[in-house]
Amino acid sequence: MFSGIVEESGEVKNISKHRNTTLLEIKARNVLEDTKIGDSIAVNGVCLTVVKILQDTLTFEAMPETVKITNLGSLRISERVNLERSLKIGDRLSGHFVTGHIDCTGIIRRKGYINDNLYFEIVVPVKFMGNIMPRGSIAADGISLTVVTKKSDAFTVYIIPHTFEHTTLKFKGPSDKVNIEFDILTKKSY
Repeated sequence: MFSGIVEESGEVKNISKHRNTTLLEIKARNVLEDTKIGDSIAVNGVCLTVVKILQDTLTFEAMPETVKITNLGSLRISERVNLERSLKIGDRLSGHFVTGHIDCTGIIRRKGYINDNLYFEIVVPVKFMGNIMPRGSIAADGISLTVVTKKSDAFTVYIIPHTFEHTTLKFKGPSDKVNIEFDILTKKSY
């Protein structure tokens, strides 16, 4: 379980295949503290298990289904990813409950400013729109965000400067794919 408050953006160092899994090697700094093999870390919002730790690099295994339904399959060397360690009992919950189980990917349709406020409009498959509530929570690439508006095929979120500077959103724009996890408290079956 995560909160959607990204701790750092790590750098993809290597991507390889081993049998039927994809191995992701991510350079990190903050999330290395107290991390051990077997721990869960959200990588762009996807809950992955640490299988190897080497100096400043964490290695994760991703199953074919995970690679298929998330944006992990399109990652490239040197690309930045959002990282968050799992919650500890007793930690302050600053975002919302995020499981790390991605529902779908969304495509950024627009990125711009309204009254000096940065916004992203993200398109998702229409069958998932019933899971989105204005002023409700949503996670995009593991970032806990609040839905501002909802259309028939998209939703809009505003991004505060701190979130923009400390996540991979500063590298994202129209046509980029983001992992979407709907709020577990309002999620409907589909």
